[in-house]
Amino acid sequence: MTDGRLRIIVVDDHTVMRAGVVALLASEPTLDIVGEAGDGREAVELVGRLRPDVALLDLRMPVMDGVAATERIVGSGAATRVLVLTTYDTDADIEHAIEAGAIGYLLKDTTRDQLVDAIHAAARGETVLAPRVAEKLVARMRRPAPVTLTAREIDVLDAVADGLSNADIGRRLVIAEATVKTHLLRIFAKLDVSDRTHAVVVALDRGLISRPNP
Repeated sequence: MTDGRLRIIVVDDHTVMRAGVVALLASEPTLDIVGEAGDGREAVELVGRLRPDVALLDLRMPVMDGVAATERIVGSGAATRVLVLTTYDTDADIEHAIEAGAIGYLLKDTTRDQLVDAIHAAARGETVLAPRVAEKLVARMRRPAPVTLTAREIDVLDAVADGLSNADIGRRLVIAEATVKTHLLRIFAKLDVSDRTHAVVVALDRGLISRPNP
């Protein structure tokens, strides 16, 4: 910080957008914009040279994108906090930025006051998320974790769906009945169920197995 002001760099490959962000923050007495960059590689260089408190980074840029730049900045050990400021709010963009080490993720419809508050919060080490981004992350966390069944487990479950007993399944697949039971126990654990019928219902619902059309 300089004279109590936070040192900021603004990184965006769109010159007009970058100028708009700079103009938006220039009159804020608690902030000092010490540098600008048009791509991720320039951002990494600026952080190494200027050591700003916060780097405002767009995501999709030439030469080096915002995710790669974030990884480089965070991995360098610099104290600079990376705050993403972008128009993109897909699950993949958000996840990649957070995994890379960004402390916050804002969208470009953020108001000036919200942006200033977010910069200060980021400098303090607090996570900052646009409301729409937070909603997407919560929804993603609430979705059931993806389940992968082996080819043999699918064969066993298909046979269960056909109404076969363990002995019949063993004969169809040419495996021991005890092996069928072992496969079923693994299937139950993966699907978080306790019986054959529920296993089939959940597997059908998740598209793990399918039934031919009548």
